[in-house]
Amino acid sequence: MTVSVDAAPNTAARADARRNRALVLAAAQRAFAEYGASVSLAEVARRAGVGAGTVYRHFPTKLDLLEAVMQQRVDRLAKLAADYLDAPDPGAAFFDFCTEVVASTPGNEALCELMQSDDGWPRALLMGAGARFHKALAALLLAAQRQGAVRTDIEVSDVLAIFTGCVAIQRLQQSTGGIDRTAAIVLDAMRAAPGVTNLITAIDARNESSNRNEIDDHCCPVCDAEVRHTGTGRRPRYCSAACRQKAHRRRTAARRS
Repeated sequence: MTVSVDAAPNTAARADARRNRALVLAAAQRAFAEYGASVSLAEVARRAGVGAGTVYRHFPTKLDLLEAVMQQRVDRLAKLAADYLDAPDPGAAFFDFCTEVVASTPGNEALCELMQSDDGWPRALLMGAGARFHKALAALLLAAQRQGAVRTDIEVSDVLAIFTGCVAIQRLQQSTGGIDRTAAIVLDAMRAAPGVTNLITAIDARNESSNRNEIDDHCCPVCDAEVRHTGTGRRPRYCSAACRQKAHRRRTAARRS
């Protein structure tokens, strides 16, 4: 078998390319956190210690670089959530993870706001990372709820909304190096209160025993349509998945205003 004399140089070139890409991503993460999305690619190149041409070869536009930085961060959080699933105490692991997300996010808020805008975001690569993060967070949340450490009515969308509020608190209080006391109080609101779950279960059981043939109904807070509850499983809050999504979008819009 003949080995090409170009094999070693090509291997070295690929290694250099990977190293340069990693340097650019690390520099971009710091620059975006410090200056926001307005930072120039030339400044990123300067911080990375590479030429501007190197940055453009890997990331032809700033949007490409922004997407890569965000995808890297979201994937790191998804991996962190997955790692916490192996912890012996699921409840403690869930709240440790939430604390880590809130404490590490304020420097990335400008990127998060761009991702939530209507300017073509999120892009396909970032959507994939987001799906992996949501899946890992959902598994961690479910494990904590099964342990009885987290309220059973908390959903992934609620956790994400709480993250947004806590990050805003962190920025308002200019907290660095840890989580602000007020943000920690908000996270603690997700904890299951001792005895409350059993009390609610007992009340529901009495109602069901006295009204076995009746259906407990209430109105959807979005469209005012009737929401029917058969008496089994968790009481639904909305009449459909579409209304649940509309409510989530309204909460997001209210936080931005």
